[in-house]
Amino acid sequence: MEPIKTLILILLGAIVFSLGKAMFHMSSGPEHPERVVRALTLRIGLSIGLFALIMIVWYLGGISPRSMH
Repeated sequence: MEPIKTLILILLGAIVFSLGKAMFHMSSGPEHPERVVRALTLRIGLSIGLFALIMIVWYLGGISPRSMH
């Protein structure tokens, strides 16, 4: 597997993990709302970074869309 695809999969896993962590902190009680905010902020940052990475790699020709013929 190409290194860029591995990096994309790792970032997707980190996004899902951060979302799960926020859900865990939300369900454990209202004692620490800053942990929920921190986890969701991390998820948003990772999502924006992943989108930017995909756009840059696509622009440079590292990945291309596949047709559905």
